[in-house]
Amino acid sequence: QVPFTVLQGEGVEYLGHANDAVIAISNYRLHIKFKDSVINVPLRMMESVECRDMFQLHIVCKDSKVIRYLCHFSTFKQCQEWLKRLTRAIARPAKPEDLFAFAYHAWCLGVCVDEEDQHAHLCRPGDHVKYRFEMELVRMGFDLQNVWRVSDINNNYKLCSSYPQKLLVPVWITDKELENVASFRSWKRIPVVVYRHVRNGAVIARCSQPEISWWGWRNADDEYLVTSIAKACALNPGVKVSGSVPHTGSGDSREPCDADFDSSLTACSRVENSGTPQKLLILDARSYTAAVANRAKGGGCECEEYYPNCEVVFMGMANIHSIRNSFQYLRAVCSQVPDPSNWLSALESTKWLQHLSVMLKAAVLVSSAVDREGRPVLVHCSDGWDRTPQIVALAKILLDPYYRTMEGFQVLVESDWLDFGHKFGDRCGHQEKVEDQNEQCPVFLQWLDAVHQLLKQFPCLFEFNEAFLVKLVQHTYSCLYGTFLGNSPCEREMHNIYKRTCSVWSLLRAGNKNFHNLLYMPGSEQVLHPVCHVRALHVWTAVYLPASSPHPLGQDDMDIYPPPGSQSQEFSGRCLDRLPKTRSMDDLLSACDSSSPLTRTSSDPNLNNHCQEVRVGLEARHTTTEGAELYLGEG
Repeated sequence: QVPFTVLQGEGVEYLGHANDAVIAISNYRLHIKFKDSVINVPLRMMESVECRDMFQLHIVCKDSKVIRYLCHFSTFKQCQEWLKRLTRAIARPAKPEDLFAFAYHAWCLGVCVDEEDQHAHLCRPGDHVKYRFEMELVRMGFDLQNVWRVSDINNNYKLCSSYPQKLLVPVWITDKELENVASFRSWKRIPVVVYRHVRNGAVIARCSQPEISWWGWRNADDEYLVTSIAKACALNPGVKVSGSVPHTGSGDSREPCDADFDSSLTACSRVENSGTPQKLLILDARSYTAAVANRAKGGGCECEEYYPNCEVVFMGMANIHSIRNSFQYLRAVCSQVPDPSNWLSALESTKWLQHLSVMLKAAVLVSSAVDREGRPVLVHCSDGWDRTPQIVALAKILLDPYYRTMEGFQVLVESDWLDFGHKFGDRCGHQEKVEDQNEQCPVFLQWLDAVHQLLKQFPCLFEFNEAFLVKLVQHTYSCLYGTFLGNSPCEREMHNIYKRTCSVWSLLRAGNKNFHNLLYMPGSEQVLHPVCHVRALHVWTAVYLPASSPHPLGQDDMDIYPPPGSQSQEFSGRCLDRLPKTRSMDDLLSACDSSSPLTRTSSDPNLNNHCQEVRVGLEARHTTTEGAELYLGEG
């Protein structure tokens, strides 16, 4: 008999005993049941398993958690046996169907009489996601009659397999010209528009690097398309709204925001004549050195001489290999013995916060150019599917309050990350038949960390709370849902993942009150200007240091990854049970007076014993304060 709550479609493959626990491996999770606690870890969340001290297992997870001394085995042979079982269980799948998301969805359909209704409830996150492209065009006010057009050149992904099928370009750009541009851009990822500022008409476009190579190749159609984007903005100006005041972070009011750090880079004046194109800003996420070095591999960067009325700026963001190393250092530091003496220096050496700072600065540069100066921006890195979506999606959150809602955030992730081919399968390490560890990198997790930093600085301007982001981190790797499977929209359609798996947005839906921010003030149209300095950023303790979350002594929560079936109680019952039972007092001095006995409702059994000491201390402080006020009054 399995002593666990088994999920729908979950079958236990191995069951055994350690010295102090019952251990089981299912087709989805590792279960370990101790006397008074349970550990559940999704197999796809686990990056590696090691044997420590000959008799104990040590698990490293992809979301930074490190589970030390998991359970103690009586013999070295038994420990090695379970190590081999776990190593086989967490190996890359041979085919997508081996991932638990397919079995989970199949079970859900099997128990439902009306299969179509069940699929609609579990798989379709809502019309706002299904029809996101059409609804976004209307919401952002694109003039599709005279200025812009939706090209069908990528129908059935025949032009670019990592791009969506519908692409937004200036109306006078022909499909033949787009084909020529695709031959000049890495992976055929051509410049396309993904956002329009309603008030001034400036747009954000994205692409991959041009293939300049050492020969210095040029492409007339590419140069024409880039300059045409700026001309289209002038022909489709927005409606200016007066009185827009930038919203700065909630930290120290004396802290200067980073919105002005790019003043020397974006010195162009505001639009005065809607017919005159603004100078287009080409933001290259790489450093200049890295961009030039890419010419040896056939890549490169735009030359301002060949792109009239354009300005190229390099941000110096690190590549995936540097980010992966930084994350591994961060994970090692956060898994140290609690309260290490060199915590701050060790954290600084990981450079994780420094990388976040650069990302935020890049996003602020884009949003400032679009909002303050009305300039169109073209963003790219090398391939356009890692650093590019980080910058573009973050800038859209800064600019548009819609993306700070639960509905808008879902649209943002689907549009800028999934539709434009971020390689979730490779970056998260669950792509089938791929053993190259160099492709793994927590790019999406790093971006969610940056969103978390914005939530910290603007706690009243996001509809969702931190729990929403934490749950999204977990299910990015868990493979319980099919949302983040595959490397591109073409691949997801080929495996029919949309219809054969459940959507993570069915869990993180707007109606789920567990993920609502109680401080949220709807209706704000403010553009965010966060503080990007490293000293203003925080370690995401809920993800990297979950054990540091405060809870009563003797109630350590070993259920690191609770089963999805318990989501409804996760933030209500369990957390509320831990809150101390207290009573409000109008006058603490009178409440502690021995003449009026206190009826104890607190969870602290020593409250009555120390009541008299508290009273004496407060009286002494009260006397000192009166003396100080008298002194200040006399002065």
